[in-house]
Amino acid sequence: MTSSPSRTAASGPERVWQRRVSGYLPQAARLTSVLDAAEHARLAAFRTAADRHRYLVAHVAVRQLLGEHLGVAPSAVRITRQPCTGCGGPHGRPVVAGTTGVHFSLSHAGDLVAVAVAAVPVGVDVEEVPPSHVAAATAPTALHPGELCELAALPEAARPAAFARCWTRKEAYLKGTGTGLNRPPATVRAGAGPRPARILGWRVADVPTLPGYAAAVAMYEEHEVTDELHGEEPG
Repeated sequence: MTSSPSRTAASGPERVWQRRVSGYLPQAARLTSVLDAAEHARLAAFRTAADRHRYLVAHVAVRQLLGEHLGVAPSAVRITRQPCTGCGGPHGRPVVAGTTGVHFSLSHAGDLVAVAVAAVPVGVDVEEVPPSHVAAATAPTALHPGELCELAALPEAARPAAFARCWTRKEAYLKGTGTGLNRPPATVRAGAGPRPARILGWRVADVPTLPGYAAAVAMYEEHEVTDELHGEEPG
């Protein structure tokens, strides 16, 4: 029996798991058999070891967490995709086939992977804090006008981290809705300040993470997100 990845949620149906790719890779490498044929093909198609490793860790972890949630072996979890909200193609939001009330999202950046599992639609995002010139160049097209004002009010040195936390909140929400970046991100106000902005019908929360990264989770409806859900930082 495979051991499941540790997670940040102490109880309840919501789980947010995050780990360093470099730390979890040895265990994931021993569990490649849990992946399905499509995942193996995707894994083999990556050109760099870093991309392969992030994909492997993320997909082994999501299968373990979903398997535990459903009470089945990780290899028995059937993952498919909804139609794309932009073009209708078979590459929309990933879902667990043949089940209701089980939703998941995954994200990876740099040396960090995050997976969220919940009983309601959920999105999770992690990002590396960008260099200041990248944040400055990206913000005008990526952020809502209100977020740009919040960013401009901060000292210049604080803006890259604020941009990253704003972007993770925004992308977590867009992933949770299933629209992703088919919806212009500047039309969504998730907030660049210390606390996320309220989005009708969703609860967005920052997730403590590694230095140099930002992370956030978004869950459908007024579903409570408490400190229990993100009380353990990645190891």
